[in-house]
Amino acid sequence: MFKRIYLEISNICNVQCSFCPVVEKDKKLMNPAEFEAILKQVAPLTEIVCLHLMGEPLAHPKFLQILEICEQYNTQIDLTTNGILIKKYKDQLINSKCVRQVNFSLQAFKDNFPTRDIEPYLLPIFEFVQSAHEVRPELYTNLRLWNQESNDSDNEEIYTKIEAYFNIEINRNLELGLIKSKRIWNRLYLHFDSRFEWPSFLLPHQGTQGRCHGAVNHIGIHADGSVVPCCLDKNAVINLGNVKEQTLSDIINSERFTKMRDGFLNGVLVEDFCQHCTFINRFNKGAKKGKNALVDLLDHKA
Repeated sequence: MFKRIYLEISNICNVQCSFCPVVEKDKKLMNPAEFEAILKQVAPLTEIVCLHLMGEPLAHPKFLQILEICEQYNTQIDLTTNGILIKKYKDQLINSKCVRQVNFSLQAFKDNFPTRDIEPYLLPIFEFVQSAHEVRPELYTNLRLWNQESNDSDNEEIYTKIEAYFNIEINRNLELGLIKSKRIWNRLYLHFDSRFEWPSFLLPHQGTQGRCHGAVNHIGIHADGSVVPCCLDKNAVINLGNVKEQTLSDIINSERFTKMRDGFLNGVLVEDFCQHCTFINRFNKGAKKGKNALVDLLDHKA
């Protein structure tokens, strides 16, 4: 039914990036028993499970147990991480058949540690990519630089170190707008984008017309069980129900969910919160032609 379901195992992170606003919800870790109970409902409904909405999944103290549960249910996993803890879980992630793709948000390091040498941070990530290619060449790895309006010198340093480690040359020519992806070495990709605004009632009203892949392409489940239609609803403003209290099937077949999904499919923003989301403007026809561009945009959300 969905391309992806974002299943947040924790809303706690080991850094505080400026591009990720502080989560207003109570801090929450999903324990393995809770995760398995939810995954039983999620697995039949989606192609891929993403182990985050907010938070750093590798900082979860029971991450390996959660990974084992994913393997038991033969669930395909996309993992997005800041990479700080990748060395700790390198072997388990590479050898797990359920891990389909690992995304590294490289902009996180300089955002948090602007004066530190970046090489000790990048080296374990590069070693992960190298080992993944040798052991599981089908595993996708993505290096994200979603900071294209920031200091170019920070990214240039990253480009140079990537080139030196993998003995390649990176084309610096970029087109901003929707996410651009470049394959640079085997199944290693660079992903580029500028920052986006998280939806908020404090933002100007954007109108009632527009399309989104929320509730159509994907949904999100917070660590406390709250179900939301969109991977950007960090505080569960559009709380469609709680999967710990009712079945996911009942929630996605509810009248509110159905109206929202049908609205998106017909170019209507039913929910007031969606009418204050500037991200919807990225789906304007003038931004880029082609349905696949819209799918790629949400597929690669950090």
